[in-house]
This record gives sequence, C-alpha cells and structure tokens, in this order.
Amino acid sequence: MSDNLMNEHRFPCDQCGADLRFDPGKSQLVCDHCGATETVKDDGPWSGGAIRELDFKQALNNLLPAQEIEETRVTKCPNCGAQVEFDEVNHALECPFCATPVVTDTGTHRHIKPRGVLPFDLDEKQARDAMTRWLGKLWFAPNGLQEYARKGRKMDGIYVPYWTFDADTKSSYRGERGTRYQETRTVMRDGKRQQVTVTKIRWRGVSGRVARFFDDVLVLASRSLPARYTDALEPWDLSALEPYRPEFLAGFRAEGYAVELDEGYELARTKMNRVIERDVRFDIGGDQQRIHDIQTQISDVTFKHVLLPVWLAAYKYRGKTYRFVVNGQTGRVQGERPWSAWKITFAVIFGLIVAGIAGYFIAQNQ
Repeated sequence: MSDNLMNEHRFPCDQCGADLRFDPGKSQLVCDHCGATETVKDDGPWSGGAIRELDFKQALNNLLPAQEIEETRVTKCPNCGAQVEFDEVNHALECPFCATPVVTDTGTHRHIKPRGVLPFDLDEKQARDAMTRWLGKLWFAPNGLQEYARKGRKMDGIYVPYWTFDADTKSSYRGERGTRYQETRTVMRDGKRQQVTVTKIRWRGVSGRVARFFDDVLVLASRSLPARYTDALEPWDLSALEPYRPEFLAGFRAEGYAVELDEGYELARTKMNRVIERDVRFDIGGDQQRIHDIQTQISDVTFKHVLLPVWLAAYKYRGKTYRFVVNGQTGRVQGERPWSAWKITFAVIFGLIVAGIAGYFIAQNQ
C-alpha cells in the first residue's frame, strides 16, 4: 500500500479545453480561462447516495471488492518523504509540504479508494487572509515573515487522508467509588488544644457495565504533517461529507494515506478507550473513582477512507521552512511558530527599563 501519495485530477472544459477547477463553496466546476461552469453531477461509477462503510475484518484479510482498490504512480520527495503524482505535462514541481524541488521518479502504489470527501468551503484568498490574521496575532513573529506570507506564492489546496471507524462496544469494569466525608480531630498548636476538620475519603468496591456505539472516530492517515497541527484544526463537520467524486478534487491534490488501516484502527481504539474510561468513571459516580480493570468487547467494526480539505503553505524564510495549515471548511489556522530574535531582545530590554524605573520610584517613596 501507499506511503504519502498525492494525486491531481484534471477535467477539460467542454468549451475551450482548459482545465476546470472545483470552486469552493459553490459545488461546481469553473474554467478560469473562459468562465464556463459545470455542476458536480451525482452520476457515474461514484454515484449511489449515502457514503457506504466498509467491513474492517474483510479489509484486514484482503477480501475487499476489487472496485475498492486502485493503483497510482507517484514520485517521492527527497526531503520529507511525501510522494507526489505527476501528470503528463509536469516533470518537476515543488513539494507543498516542505517547499523542496521534486523531479520525476515514479513508482506504483496500491491502496484503498476514498469513500467520502469534505469539499473545500474556503478559497485560496480566504485561507490566506485567515493565515495572515493568525500571524498578525503572534507576538515576536518576524515582520518579514508576515510580509512574505502576505505577498508570497499561493497556498496549496490539499485533501488530507483520514480513516473513520464505527464500532459497537460493551465494557465491564471493576473499581472503587470514593465518597468524601469530614472528620474532626483535636490537635496541639502553640501549646493549646484545637479542633480541626479534615476531609477524608471512604472507598467502596463497585463493578458494572457500560455500552457505547462509536460513530466516525477520526484518525489522521498522513505522516507529512505533524499531528499536533492537524489535531488542532478540529472539529470537522463530518455531516457535510459527500460521497467521493473526482470532480471535487479538480484543481487540488489529494494525499494518499501513509498510516495503514490496522495502525489507524489501533489509534482509533486509543481514542475509544479514553471515552470508555470516562463513561466508567461517570457510571461509578461518587466524589472520586478508582478503576482497577476494564474489559471491552468490540463488534461490528466498519471504516471508511475520507479526504478532508486543508490549505497548506510552506515558506522558506532566511534559510528556514515554516509550515502553516488552514482548515478548508472553518478557516482555523495552525502552524510552526516563528520567533524574532530582535523583538524578544527589545522586549527584554524594555521590561528591564520599566522594572528599573518602577524600582527607582519605590525607593524614592520609602
């Protein structure tokens, strides 16, 4: 299966032959050359209404239907490892993840097709404005970087791969419920007897069962972007997911998953376990809880491969690459925080001056 693979779908305009692109927020294809528009049609091999979940066990045993699998030809970025698919026209480009020049060196990768896509709501200008505002709020960010981001090259619209998992869980637990109570004691202080009240906890053994159905547990399937950035882009409104159609990708790229299905499931189980533990604590009740053991039975596990929209910028500034990501649905921004050495130095000097002046006046008034 694939590592970090990226592909780009092209649709020629019926009127002039130029490439169409998906217009964020309008659910249509537009030609920037002649202005023609086309609606994204719900037909062809990708039609069918609701997004269908796939059986997890079948996938692990390589028993998925052949139509759920596809192959693509890609090339690998020598710096960050992202794999980029070239079309027949381009033989060199810049890696959108780290701004490193990439040249053609293709290989074939077989992977599970995406079942759903969350179309872009924000266009490139809206994403750039959101990023510029975010940079403007950062203290000690270099002015030059903000200006470069404002006037630099366009951001890349990329569909980032995720897994979602559904599962039915039933958990039995053993633990203890803690109930606070107060106790009065007599103590000696300064040679005198005093009454003091202390809070103690009375523990009682408990056991029970909890159940929960998990719907669309979201797991990042990319390694090209740090999870701390993409996690901070949440929440996503997954109710707006559309059944996958390549038209949504026109003018954008879609990165293929690097986190395999079994690894993604383990990450999803970690998320589920945290929720189950919270449910157990709520079920135990009391003022405090101790959990000794949780045994979970999980059944009816299904999954789907989905693509979520991210605007990405990788800027090289004074020899260092800064990466910024913008949620293509909500405009939420995250990225590597740049620091300005002279701003920090100025702030320290200014703080020392203010402290010195304050100390002088305090001394004068004593």
